[in-house]
Amino acid sequence: MSQLQGRGDLSSEYRAVGHTATVFGATGFLGRYVVSRLAGKGCTVVVPFREEMTKRHLKLTGDLGRVVMMEYDLRNTPSLEESVRHSDVVYNLVGRDYPTKNFDLEDVHVEGAERIAEAVAKYDVDRFIHVSSYNANKNSPSEFFRTKARGEEVVRSIFPETTIVRPAPMFGFEDRLLHKLARVSNVFTANWMQERFWPVHVIDVGKALAEMAEDDSSASQTYELYGPKNYSMAEISELVDREIVKKRRHLNVPKILLKPMANLINKAIWWKTMSGDEIEREFIDQIIDPHAKTFKDLGVEPADLANFTFYYLQGYRSSSYYDLPPATEREKREERKYLHVIDDQ
Repeated sequence: MSQLQGRGDLSSEYRAVGHTATVFGATGFLGRYVVSRLAGKGCTVVVPFREEMTKRHLKLTGDLGRVVMMEYDLRNTPSLEESVRHSDVVYNLVGRDYPTKNFDLEDVHVEGAERIAEAVAKYDVDRFIHVSSYNANKNSPSEFFRTKARGEEVVRSIFPETTIVRPAPMFGFEDRLLHKLARVSNVFTANWMQERFWPVHVIDVGKALAEMAEDDSSASQTYELYGPKNYSMAEISELVDREIVKKRRHLNVPKILLKPMANLINKAIWWKTMSGDEIEREFIDQIIDPHAKTFKDLGVEPADLANFTFYYLQGYRSSSYYDLPPATEREKREERKYLHVIDDQ
C-alpha cells in the first residue's frame, strides 16, 4: 500500500465488519493509541471526554464520522449510559496516578469503574475490556495498587465476562517514564532508583487492546502485558543520560521524609509534581501473575525499550549533539576506531 493512500483506504477494508467501540479515557496517554487502532480498522469509536481541548486530535485518527465525541462525567450515570448504549465493545482506560481535590484514587479506580461496568451490564454490551495496572493487589502498601485491585473485583462482580488488562509501566511519546527521567526537574528519589519492572511500548499495548475486540476467547481472561527485558529505574536512567548526552542528577531522600513532603506538595500545587503514593511505589518491584495471559496469546511481539530511546528522546539533546546518531551506533563507531590484536604466542 502506498504511503500516499492514507488511513481512509485502510479503513475501507474493514468497514463491513467494524465494531462500535466506546473508549473511556481516550484522551489519555494510552487512549489515543487504542482509538487510532480501532478507527484505522473502520470501527466507529465513541470518545467520552471531559475537557474540550483534550480530544480534538482524536478526530484525525479515523474517517469522517467514525470518531464520535460525547461529553461525560464519571459521576454522572446518564452520561455514562449514553456513551455505551450503542456500542458492542467498551474499554475503560480511566486511571489516575495521584489524587486531586476533585477525584481521589478510590473515586477513579473503584467507584468510576463500577459505574461504567453497571452501564455496560445494563445495555448488555458484548465485550468489556478494563485496563488495570501491574502489581494490582488488595494488600499492597500502595493505595494506587490497592484501588486498582478493588476495581478489578468490582467490574468482574458486575460483568463476569470482563477482560482485565494489567500493563507494565509504558513508554512512548507522551510517557511519564523516559521523559520524566530526561527532564532536569526530576531530582528526588527515595530508593536509589532500584525499583525493577518490565517497561512496555505503549504502541504494543494499544495493538493488543485492539486485538482483544476481535478475539472472543479473551473474554473473562486476565492479561499481563509487559516488555521483553527487566530493568531497574537506575538502568533506564543510564540509557536516557547516554541518549540525551547529558548527566541528570538525582538526590536520594529517605522515604520517611520524602513521602510526607510529596503529599504536601501535591495538595498545595494544582499541577502534577509528585505524590506520596508514587514514592511508595518506588519500593515495589513488578510481580507478574504466572497464570495470566500475555502478548504471546494475542500474537503480539513486544519491543525493547532500548531500541526506542533515540526516537523518543532526541529532542532533549542540546544543539551541539542533536544530529549525532543513536547511542548504540556511536558506541559501535568508537569500537571500530581501535584495532584489536590477539597474541597467540
